[in-house]
Amino acid sequence: MIRKLFLLPFLFALLSFTAADRPAYRLFTAVGKSADYDQMLKELAQADVVLFGEQHNDPIAHWLELQLAKDLAQRKAGQLVLGMEMFERDVQPLVEQYNVGELDDKAFEEQSRPWPNYATDYKPLLQLAKQQKLRVVSTNVPRRYASQVAKGSLTSLDALPTSEKAWIAPLPVTVDYELPGYKNMQAMFGGDGAHGAGVQNIIQAQALKDATMAYFIRQSRQPGQLMLHFNGSYHSDNHDGIVWYLKQADPKLKILTVSTVAQEQLGKLDKENEQKADYVLVVPADMTKTY
Repeated sequence: MIRKLFLLPFLFALLSFTAADRPAYRLFTAVGKSADYDQMLKELAQADVVLFGEQHNDPIAHWLELQLAKDLAQRKAGQLVLGMEMFERDVQPLVEQYNVGELDDKAFEEQSRPWPNYATDYKPLLQLAKQQKLRVVSTNVPRRYASQVAKGSLTSLDALPTSEKAWIAPLPVTVDYELPGYKNMQAMFGGDGAHGAGVQNIIQAQALKDATMAYFIRQSRQPGQLMLHFNGSYHSDNHDGIVWYLKQADPKLKILTVSTVAQEQLGKLDKENEQKADYVLVVPADMTKTY
């Protein structure tokens, strides 16, 4: 009895601390089981390709990307490569020049068409790559070609010069309209009736991005290396998009995914977010944004 009374103040203090805690994020497995960072790091280090799906304006995702890159660089000992949706394939020579110090910050940022949130969200990754001598790969299709497809379908790319086709996935690009992400796009944009062809072109533009990123991920990774790729969650959620194209080309490739989602509560993974990825990063719905 005395022992129980002694423990009561400790238990009340513990409960009080837990109630006052305001975690910035929680990690879960695909089935909603609570996970921790070290567990995730250990498993991701065993993959060939890790697709980190972010919400582009979420600061927690960007911070965790940087921590993961640092820790994987240490674990993989020279075998880590960073891939980025945020840079288009035609600026790869600039990315390489910046990476080895041949191009300064000003020149790089003027010429490489960085995203508006580059300075806060992606520059730290490039600086880390410089320090750690990690190769950085730009994987995204040049946006002008995605826009061209959205207006006139994938066949509009057939007339491109050979030199420009080198910046996109090999043609023709196969599109599986039954993939969950693409079916959801059809539902969002209204794929029936007079707008059907237009919606199909939008899906083809998305598929071109997915296929191009998958292609350059494979082209840039050597056996034994780990490619840590940063992309919008939609490109890898539900293990389709980029994942589907990677698997079509190499079914034996070990691919693991992370998806970033926002929830009102962090105690458990909402049902609709289960199975989105191998690990789900949950951030508070009211988390401040970088833009």
